[in-house]
Amino acid sequence: MAESTESRPEDRNRGWLDPRATLLSVSSPELARSPDRPSGVDLRVSVGSVRLKNPIIAASGTFGYGVEFAHLVDLNALGGIAVKGLSLEPMAGNPSPRMCETTGGMVNAIGLQNIGVRAFVVDKLPELRKYDTAILANVFGKTVEEYVEVIRILNDAEGLAAYELNISCPNVKHGGVEYGTDPVLASEVVSAARRAASRPLWVKLSPVVGRIGVISKAVEEAGADAVIVANTYPSLCLDPHTRRSRLGSTTGGLSGAAIKPITMRLVYEASRAIRIPIIGLGGIERAADAAEYMVAGASAVEVGTAHFVDPRASERLVGSLEEWCREENLFEISNLRWSIRS
Repeated sequence: MAESTESRPEDRNRGWLDPRATLLSVSSPELARSPDRPSGVDLRVSVGSVRLKNPIIAASGTFGYGVEFAHLVDLNALGGIAVKGLSLEPMAGNPSPRMCETTGGMVNAIGLQNIGVRAFVVDKLPELRKYDTAILANVFGKTVEEYVEVIRILNDAEGLAAYELNISCPNVKHGGVEYGTDPVLASEVVSAARRAASRPLWVKLSPVVGRIGVISKAVEEAGADAVIVANTYPSLCLDPHTRRSRLGSTTGGLSGAAIKPITMRLVYEASRAIRIPIIGLGGIERAADAAEYMVAGASAVEVGTAHFVDPRASERLVGSLEEWCREENLFEISNLRWSIRS
């Protein structure tokens, strides 16, 4: 295997087993069936200091603020919820239409519509505290100063596990792709956010980079505790009859099953460049999809577009992933991480 797939002390210090160890070492039913693992499968994972009951996180922008889904989904079953992107002031988002279905996915141009960080703290966060699920605040700003101010407001609020710094939204005019594709700008905003943040800082990266390892390394050195790989891909959908875009803002971001193999490569490449944890995001619909990302180097995954087909997609994935592990005689899912073979 390549040099970066060797056992790394830094990883083991974070509680990870050597990825070269045989899965049979944790595949004994007798070992697995303990009081805290009645199903025989341990789905618990760690993303740095953040402990998750399972690796399934509802992705930002696809699950509202979480509370809107409480009557449909058992929020306590999820590993985590990344809420809609939060800006310093409320944002109206892009003009409609905002979504366009494509082969194997969809293109969206929501434009980060949200109620603003102050309203979130007052109106949404108290409800989210009722659930035994890690809540991730997705943070966005048009300037470095806005990112920092949003974080400072959130620092005083209880009930959050980590910040998810969105430096990569492809369908807003300012503060999106610019930060996510330039290592210098990315380092600047992450460094400022790290100095301000009182919680773990995860950074959501853009897939539109020459070498994902370079930008990953830049944000790691700037203080990121984890990276999310990756955001949507800048795209264009046209109506050949009208000769116009099918979206009100002309361009948008492609997500869904079509992007999974491309993003999988990015996760694999990032895992060879950095030591901090990686969260895989892109085209996850089945348990095997989540498992693939973990084999490629992800510690956990985020589920996005699948929620537009089935609002209970994340909850269902938790159950199907548990079943998948049993069928594979795998009783500790964390051992999947970085287990790719050459």
